[in-house]
Amino acid sequence: MTKSILMPKKGLSRRSALLGMGAAAGAGLAAQALPGFVRYGQAQTSEPIKIGLQLHRTGIGASYGRWYERVTAAAAKIINDEGGINGRPVEIIIEDDGTDPKRGAEVVEKFATQHKVDVTYGTLFSHVVIGSAPRAGELKMPYVVVSEGYHVASGSLNRYCFQPGITDVRSQVSAMAPWVSQNLGKKVTMIFPDYAFGHDHRDYFSAAMKAQGGEVVQMIAIPPTESSFTRYLPQIPNSTEVLYHVMVGPAVLTFVKELGDFYGAQRPAIFGFIDSLEAVDLNTPQLGALDGTYFWEGNPRYAQADQTEYDKVYRVAVGVDDNGASIADAKDISTYAHMFGCWETLFTIKQAMEMSGYSGQTPKDKQGFIEAMESLETFDEGRDHPQGAKLFNGKNHQCYGRQFISKVENGRLDVVHKTAIEDGLYEVTADYTKMSL
Repeated sequence: MTKSILMPKKGLSRRSALLGMGAAAGAGLAAQALPGFVRYGQAQTSEPIKIGLQLHRTGIGASYGRWYERVTAAAAKIINDEGGINGRPVEIIIEDDGTDPKRGAEVVEKFATQHKVDVTYGTLFSHVVIGSAPRAGELKMPYVVVSEGYHVASGSLNRYCFQPGITDVRSQVSAMAPWVSQNLGKKVTMIFPDYAFGHDHRDYFSAAMKAQGGEVVQMIAIPPTESSFTRYLPQIPNSTEVLYHVMVGPAVLTFVKELGDFYGAQRPAIFGFIDSLEAVDLNTPQLGALDGTYFWEGNPRYAQADQTEYDKVYRVAVGVDDNGASIADAKDISTYAHMFGCWETLFTIKQAMEMSGYSGQTPKDKQGFIEAMESLETFDEGRDHPQGAKLFNGKNHQCYGRQFISKVENGRLDVVHKTAIEDGLYEVTADYTKMSL
């Protein structure tokens, strides 16, 4: 476990001041609180707001965890440099869940009973979210995840669970299916990991393709811990026009190499989710077979020609260069398509706490925070939301934003299509606001 209080600087950089965005540089975790905390409002207590970061520090989600931690540190630093939340400093307390559902529930318990945090935040892998969320509800612990699964939006969790900083799979595939069907083909074979995240793709991409007049001709579910894929590839029908893959875990290089060997020069169009290549250098020799293929990105790893000022500031703050690698080490590739969700979620937590006048862990404060979150409707593109503008639905606790389709060419990803927010909207049937607190 790592425990760290992130405290403010007294001044603002010239660039940040010009943009009206606050201090943007630096992402290190400080070991102790520093004296002289600058408050931009009167706080009832000097005690910190404690936010528990449920981190995939080990297990198959470790590459994400590394960058989720860095982004959280950078965002918390800016919040503290600008006065904290309601005049109180933010303290980030980290516990490793091992990317394991059982340990995830134990981490939530530890946050509530030992660390006594105000909010638990940051969980990514769907099976860990699903394993942890019930305990958060039992403990009446606000549980704000940075995942992609449809689990929050579906209404299957509880009123304490939110996903305000990153879109869900159903929204993502609904937005992209029209482009895939119109540009790549209508007969699709899906290869996906055999757990909740993959099942969301299976269910909602197949439905979205059907709505476009296409069809999924084969579904191939693969255990996320699989190390070789040669026995699965012959299951791909010859009629396949588009191979849709959503691979996760440490064996992605093996998957791509075996896929290339299986097809050679004759292959269908290939569309994947960048989840399979987060933290992986596209110039890795084994990935040559991906040249000319397409990927979904939640946020473009490579700085694009139309890069916004907000993305520039965000990259500096989290220590990432224009190629999506660490400024300190070009071989350390970021999880750029997902990690923005930590940044945006932390600023959303701040917004809701300030709206509700959150001052402690009383039932009234928790109710106020949850109702404030549920009252949010829009997030404007800006420093706090550099990926882009979003809508938020207070009934199903889910945000909706734009998606990016990028093509692999010359060892980098270039965006070829941006969806509109409206492309990813679907009928919402869940209503957490009807649940008691």
